[in-house]
Amino acid sequence: MAQQPATPKWKRAALRAAAALSPALARALGPAPSEAAALSRRGHLVAAPSAPEVVFILPLVGKHHVGDWATVEARLCETLASFTAQTDGHWRALICGQDAPTLPPDLEHDARITFLPFTETVEGNDKWKKLAALCRALPAQGPEDGYVMPFDADDLLAPGAVAEMRTRRAPGGYLVEQGWLLNAGTGTFARAAPRSLAQPGQKPFWKLCGSCAAFRCSRDPAEAAFLEALTGHEHRMFPYLAALAGRPLAPLHAPAALYILNHGENFGARRGRVSFKARFVERFAVSAEEEAQIRAAFPGLSAD
Repeated sequence: MAQQPATPKWKRAALRAAAALSPALARALGPAPSEAAALSRRGHLVAAPSAPEVVFILPLVGKHHVGDWATVEARLCETLASFTAQTDGHWRALICGQDAPTLPPDLEHDARITFLPFTETVEGNDKWKKLAALCRALPAQGPEDGYVMPFDADDLLAPGAVAEMRTRRAPGGYLVEQGWLLNAGTGTFARAAPRSLAQPGQKPFWKLCGSCAAFRCSRDPAEAAFLEALTGHEHRMFPYLAALAGRPLAPLHAPAALYILNHGENFGARRGRVSFKARFVERFAVSAEEEAQIRAAFPGLSAD
């Protein structure tokens, strides 16, 4: 199954301008299903959540798609350990896949972590079908009112991310503009950040990694339907669709995530889309001092 195609930039601009005047006017421009779902959410959940919970949704690749299941399990454990290391423990994680992973006892018995079996037969890549299944579970297992963050099962979350989200209580959600990349093949770290005059070739983290946005969500089934339509697209569409729904994403203040590429079982590697990111890492490699700071922030990171 392929992702839904991105809307051309000119049409995105037209829809956002029309929606600012009237959602009905925007609907007359022939929006895609995800855009129609976004327009239907305008005016809902406009006040900040009073006591938000953060729920992570993780599609997990099946054994039949990988060559080394033990590596997949190890990476997932590192991801979950970055959740348990949060300075604010008000989070939950929903994992969806064909095969239940073997977890160490501390993770296996953590009530905040739930595995949802995926039984649908899908020809080819099934990541988006799993995200859809996770979204459909949100009316029963999502936050009462808080944030839902799609997260890849091999990325890491910085320790203060949940605390920042729950303290700031942004009405629409959050966007990871600053983060780090690690090329596991070379051991090189890089920082991703918005482009600047000093570094014109830089890219914000959300353009490089799918673990980049936390969306406002309640248990209203219409909220789940919107997130299901949204996550059918690649992550570069996330800020646009959130804004179209009247829920602009607030940039997190601190670098919030670490994206590990070239570790052997990357989703991107299976699509042949890693080489330009490897070049990005080499171009924007951090100093030895910053690498030490990154490793200190992620004590569970394996020695790649």
